[in-house]
Amino acid sequence: MASVRKESDAKTLVERGKGFAAFGDHTRAEEYLASGIEAGADPRDVLPLLMDVCVKTGRYRSAIQHGENHLRKHPHDMRTRLMVGALYAAISDGKQARLQLAHVVKADAREEARSDPRDAGPPSPSTPLGLQAQAHYLLAVVARDSDNDVVDADRHFREYLRIEPRGAHAEEAKASLLRQVQPENPEKPAQPEEENKAQPENEGGAP
Repeated sequence: MASVRKESDAKTLVERGKGFAAFGDHTRAEEYLASGIEAGADPRDVLPLLMDVCVKTGRYRSAIQHGENHLRKHPHDMRTRLMVGALYAAISDGKQARLQLAHVVKADAREEARSDPRDAGPPSPSTPLGLQAQAHYLLAVVARDSDNDVVDADRHFREYLRIEPRGAHAEEAKASLLRQVQPENPEKPAQPEEENKAQPENEGGAP
């Protein structure tokens, strides 16, 4: 009975949190959604909502804290790790962004399956390859915009395009690629100037 009551309490807390979020009271929404997770609500369903209400009021660090608290218990949750990495990138903390996103690009399908066995089907933003593509894109943006490292940015943009050649960021990625500039006619020898140009014929003949 205690477990049933706890489940009911968690559901009630989450529903109230959603209600406050719908009315724009994001502070109370955060409190109720966080309490719902503590009471036993599935973090895979509630944590994205919790982090979102923090982001909507500009409290990125609060969202990061909620995400990192979850990752201590569920280190293989690559969705949350991707969100945390994106938030670190948003507050210009490139070091922490790279740390989190590096885990995502190295993750394999087995790690993600342990996190959420409900995934199936072709690559999408909710599957391992989709997550890796997004992580490569974010790493490229961090390298380009924060680190001014165009070589590393190029590498990650190319990986993003390899995984999602028609993805949402494909045009930006293509436009940001480094292009090797070839010298004009690198092996063509220089043409010597003609020393003896043809003389016009003397129509009147020799003098």
